[in-house]
Amino acid sequence: MFTNYIVYLVIMIKRTLKPLIGEKFFKGKAIILLGPRQVGKTTLINELLKDKEHLFLDGDDPTVRELLNGVNTIKLKQIIGKNTIVFIDEAQRINDIGITLKIITDQFKEVQLFVSGSSALEINNKTQESLTGRKFEYNLYPISWQEFEENVGYVAASQQLENRLIYGMYPDVINNVADEHQILQQLTTSYLYKDVLSLTGIRKPEILEKLLRALALQLGSEVSYNELSNLLGIDKNTVVNYIDILEKSYIVFQLKSFSSNQRNEIKNNRKIYFYDNGIRNMIINNLNPISLRMDKGALWENFLISERIKIHSYHQRYTNYYFWRTVQKQEIDFVEEKDGKIEAYEFKWKSGGRNKIPKLFLEKYNATGTIIDIENFRDFVLYPQ
Repeated sequence: MFTNYIVYLVIMIKRTLKPLIGEKFFKGKAIILLGPRQVGKTTLINELLKDKEHLFLDGDDPTVRELLNGVNTIKLKQIIGKNTIVFIDEAQRINDIGITLKIITDQFKEVQLFVSGSSALEINNKTQESLTGRKFEYNLYPISWQEFEENVGYVAASQQLENRLIYGMYPDVINNVADEHQILQQLTTSYLYKDVLSLTGIRKPEILEKLLRALALQLGSEVSYNELSNLLGIDKNTVVNYIDILEKSYIVFQLKSFSSNQRNEIKNNRKIYFYDNGIRNMIINNLNPISLRMDKGALWENFLISERIKIHSYHQRYTNYYFWRTVQKQEIDFVEEKDGKIEAYEFKWKSGGRNKIPKLFLEKYNATGTIIDIENFRDFVLYPQ
């Protein structure tokens, strides 16, 4: 009974971005929503457009792609007709989409344009110049901890913390308590590579899969492009290109090392994390509970950093993210830099026996330092009310 109650609430989950986007209607700019497949972009825009007449164009539909291929102002006028709201879904699938969006925004001033994309690959590459100054752009990620807790309540959310570290925060995964393994398998096989492979022309998907597995196994550790190159049997530039594609597809993100060019600081390394714990765990085919895992510290770190990025993104807090390490192996898991203020964080799964944040860093950068563990993590992942 309790489980069914949770499932019902999550189905009705409210997204943080909904009221923020709702304020931007008819401001003379396109509204663009980017993010991975299956995180609820179409659902969110449909909720915003509920009870509003609008034209829906699905970029996954071959007929729609053909209809919008090489359009001009006259043809777009015929397509749009008398509609004052146009929603183009999965726009990255449409050739020359940037030009089409620019024409609509410039020539149809009375039209509010909504655009969703499951990948930054085509959207960002082909619309960045075209829509400069003509768009409000947002990223939508898997359910955030704040959205989850606000909908199921503090107690139920706390009870599910370990499950969320294993199965992640995709809406469909949260909604189907008994079928997480099957849904994650579908996400990683059917959706994860869909845009990556179809839009980039990558001819060796098996290399991409091996790269993802290697990154998943190095979660929380520094990554060497040279080592990955040797492991996969491809050149370093290809490794760099593939990781860039995975970032633009909202599968992984990277932290660079924080440095002020001190001789003892590591300057050029990076760590790579996954936007969702469940996707990472499915890639290595390990959905064992926390009590049986050797990588619980890495999972906790990945969860906290991805949640922090979500909450800053949703509330438009523009922050730079890093990690820090010296050649003497003093290190800090996560460093934030915003408006000249630097904050350092160390992540511990269990409270007690806390390590101190290196005094060298705090004094050198006039920074504040905090240990984040299971007792105080909510302060780190929830936006202050």
